[in-house]
Amino acid sequence: MTDTPATIPTPPGWEGILDAGETILWQGQPDGRFTFGLRDAFTGVFGFFFAGFALFWMILAAQAGGYFWAFGLIHFSVGVALAVGGPFWRFYRLRHTWYTLTTRRAFIATDTLTGGRSLAAFPITAETVLTLVGENPGSVHFAQAKRRGRNGTRITPVGFERIHEAREVLALMRDIQKKAR
Repeated sequence: MTDTPATIPTPPGWEGILDAGETILWQGQPDGRFTFGLRDAFTGVFGFFFAGFALFWMILAAQAGGYFWAFGLIHFSVGVALAVGGPFWRFYRLRHTWYTLTTRRAFIATDTLTGGRSLAAFPITAETVLTLVGENPGSVHFAQAKRRGRNGTRITPVGFERIHEAREVLALMRDIQKKAR
């Protein structure tokens, strides 16, 4: 890697976001291919059983007459959402995410229907812990976030997920750290 990596001309829309002297080193997007893992399979099976039981209950309730069966629609919808929602939401989120690495910060931009547009910036300092996960596509983690869930708070890694240039981006980040020392 060279001492001074090539910079990308500042694209329109970055005015007022970058600090004086800050330049863009790399931009990219996650690999948007649809993936389905073991965790998705377990969640999917549970979701289909949940939806199937709700459907069975709605049929029995409908035979009794009235509209009481309609209360099962909520459970049926939750089951279908569990069964197919996770992988499709992840696929959608990845397709609507953009990454930028500058000489000082890492930016993650998203544009989703539920969250709207957001731009998060993470400083890359000499103390930033960098982690490479996977090969091609790989991920470069450089921060952590606290996520609240049913079972309490958990720490999740933050970074450039599923990028084909993971090793090159990691090298650029290490160069930034060397210059910060």
